[in-house]
Amino acid sequence: CTSGYFVLPCFTVQGERENSFSANLLIKGTGVEHFLYNISSFLCSRLMALKRMGIVKDYEKIRTFTVAVVGVGGVGSVTAEMLTRCGIGKLLLFDYDKVELANMNRLFFQPHQAGLSKVQAAEHTLRNINPDVQFEVHNYNITTLDNFEHFMDRISNGALEEGKPVDLVLSCVDNFEARMAINTACNELGQIWMESGVSENAVSGHIQLIIPGETACFACAPPLVVAANIDEKTLKREGVCAASLPTTMGVVAGILVQNVLKYLLSFGTVSYYLGYNAMQDFFPTMSMKPNPQCSDQNCRKQQENYKKKEAARPKQEVVEQEEEIVHEDNDWGIELVSEISEDELKAASGPVPELPEGITVAYTIPNKEENLLTEEMVAEPEESLEELMAKMRNM
Repeated sequence: CTSGYFVLPCFTVQGERENSFSANLLIKGTGVEHFLYNISSFLCSRLMALKRMGIVKDYEKIRTFTVAVVGVGGVGSVTAEMLTRCGIGKLLLFDYDKVELANMNRLFFQPHQAGLSKVQAAEHTLRNINPDVQFEVHNYNITTLDNFEHFMDRISNGALEEGKPVDLVLSCVDNFEARMAINTACNELGQIWMESGVSENAVSGHIQLIIPGETACFACAPPLVVAANIDEKTLKREGVCAASLPTTMGVVAGILVQNVLKYLLSFGTVSYYLGYNAMQDFFPTMSMKPNPQCSDQNCRKQQENYKKKEAARPKQEVVEQEEEIVHEDNDWGIELVSEISEDELKAASGPVPELPEGITVAYTIPNKEENLLTEEMVAEPEESLEELMAKMRNM
């Protein structure tokens, strides 16, 4: 260590070797503790601005939450990275697959991680991004009987405070069986979760918030792609692969994490269902009620529990307040007011375009011919220029 600098090794994973030395990181400071503290400070400084701006009341609470991400592929890996950068308290990662060179068209993973399990490679990368986050990784298939029981146990007891359930489960898997396994576990435990997916043509996707008993579960209303009887086994065989675009996966991961933050930190409007169609730039939203004849018996039980809670909740009387009539030009007190002043319209060069609701022009371009300072115009003198010059010489 010289002149206040010290060198820390950066570790990467190459092949089957872990923590192989690849480069040195030069940092200015007084010690390793100072360096790690600054990482946390740098990551959170801009996030804390959300609190100063009044968007989020208490952003520091993000450190107390635990989120389980099931499926660390094109959507799940980016989701885990975003949550890590946001300063989440703990992440549980579940995936049985390995990193392949075929995954390089997606975000997050790098070629030197090929051959490693996705959860192992993700943990190494994410720890380097934010060492304050706690990670718990499980490299197995959740759809098998033994693994399913362990999966349920970790959802029930894997929070930051051991023995308590996680705050949210995120489904980022790419097959129907895994989605149904997550749906079954969350219905049985009453665990709130969010489902996400990208279509096989790679140009559309969706996210969905599922609250057992209150909203439709995955068995209540299966997606249309499943109803089409597509054999998903054909999507993962030699020489055949589903289409994938890093752009679509990045968009879906972004709106998923945005919804997670709004749900956990209680700000904005949490979407129950938000779709994305890249071909038409269309974002449909809706909410779906649970199916009383759902095939999942735990879903039906959760529906009964929700009805009982709603019935026991004290009803609040809504008092209607008469609003003061501002404009009395007509019987209803309605007046149409343009968001652009009349002076701006007169001074504008050409017609102001018709814009959709909620959008207005930031400013109008003034007409050069009419942009004259008429009030400050200098009156023309009655005497000629020669007469004025003669007066100046005699002074």
